[in-house]
Amino acid sequence: MIFIIDSLNLREHADIVKDMFRLRKRVFADRLGWDVQISQGMERDRFDDLDPAHVVSVDDEGRVVGCMRLLQTTGPHMLSDVFSSILDGEPPLRSATLWEATRFCVDTDRLVSGRARNSIAYVTSEVMIGAFEFAMAAGVTDAVAVIDPVMDRVLKRSGNAPHGYVGTPKPMGKVTALAALMDCSEERVNRIRDFAGIYHDVTQPQTVTA
Repeated sequence: MIFIIDSLNLREHADIVKDMFRLRKRVFADRLGWDVQISQGMERDRFDDLDPAHVVSVDDEGRVVGCMRLLQTTGPHMLSDVFSSILDGEPPLRSATLWEATRFCVDTDRLVSGRARNSIAYVTSEVMIGAFEFAMAAGVTDAVAVIDPVMDRVLKRSGNAPHGYVGTPKPMGKVTALAALMDCSEERVNRIRDFAGIYHDVTQPQTVTA
C-alpha cells in the first residue's frame, strides 16, 4: 500500500517517515556508498526540509519497503544544487509542472525476486504508479529523476523507460548518476500496471488531521 506523506499529514505518519529515513540510510549510505548525511541511523538531507511529498510503500506488516521523494523544481532541488555537474554548465530545469523524483529505493533485504506482492519488481512498480498518479492529480506533466544505470535498466524493463536524458552521466559514490526525463501520463501508468499486474488502487486514502 502506498502512502503519500507531505506537510499536511506528516505528524499522522511520523513513524512511517522515520522507517523511510532508516531504509534510505541502509540503501544510500550502506549499500551504495553515497556521501550522505546520517543521524540516529537515518538518512536525511536539507531537501527533506522543503516540504516534499514522500511516496512510501508499506507492506502488510506495516514495514516500509520502498519510497521516493517528489520535490518541485521551481526552488532548490538536487539536480540544480547537488548534481549540477550532470548539466554540463546548462541552467537547471525549472517549471511548476516539472517535479524532481529522487531518493527512490526498495528494501532488497525484505523483498524477494519475481513479481509476487512482496517482490522488488512489485514494490518498484507500486511506488512508480503512486508517484505518477499523485503528480498527475497535482497538474504535473513531467518528472526528472537522478538515477544510476541499474535503475535505468529497471525502468526500461518495466514499461517505464525515460523519454530522454539531461546532460551527461557523472560518478557518484560507487555508481554513476544520470538525469532521466519521464512524462506523467496515463499511458505510462498503464504500461507499468500491465508489467506488474497491478490494477487496483495502490494509494491509501488520505486523511488530514488538524
